[in-house]
Amino acid sequence: MHDPVPVLTIDGPSGAGKGTAARAVAARLGWNFLDSGAIYRALAVAAMDRGVACEDEAALAALAHSLDLVFEAAAVPRTILWGADIGDRIVTEECGNLASKVAAFPRVRQALLEKQRSFRRPPGLVADGRDMGTVVFPDALYKVFLTASAEVRALRRYKQLKEKGIDVSLADLTEEIEARDRRDRERPIAPLKAADGAVIIDSSDLSIEEVIQACLAVARSRRES
Repeated sequence: MHDPVPVLTIDGPSGAGKGTAARAVAARLGWNFLDSGAIYRALAVAAMDRGVACEDEAALAALAHSLDLVFEAAAVPRTILWGADIGDRIVTEECGNLASKVAAFPRVRQALLEKQRSFRRPPGLVADGRDMGTVVFPDALYKVFLTASAEVRALRRYKQLKEKGIDVSLADLTEEIEARDRRDRERPIAPLKAADGAVIIDSSDLSIEEVIQACLAVARSRRES
């Protein structure tokens, strides 16, 4: 018997295209969308603003419990933390690196677990993250693990930042992405890995539309099986 509120999880490393694909898939299915990475990035922003050290697990967990966070689904999605739009801040490299560090703490992950599960509402949910299919929604009917080489992901990020007029080093970006991958794979709690039964999609040589279609195909194949 299928769950009345189906979930499609799209996990994978940073820069694989999860967010763009997941948002588009959710729109085409008419489902809700969860950007779990934005939750951890929002916590990183809150920690920076409130002077909480990224090594202080207890203080970070307490801060995680207090987050007042809203995702606004619109033509330009907004992330609202305590009434303020933090969309521009959560996309910075500094925020991404800090989010990866705080996400390694078990008490932080536990504090944010129920917040993530609360997004599971009819008619369905597309959840983008690193442990959506393994920890947050292990019973999800549809699971994808979206990946790409570190070099391809670094180049994508390099082009994005250059278009915004931000001067960055491709070599430094590649090194940062590889370091983040290691942290995510090797953390003792909810390490980055493909969930059991997940369909692995390598986006290195795919267009975003091809990735979207591949994710939609997973949902169709599971429905028909």
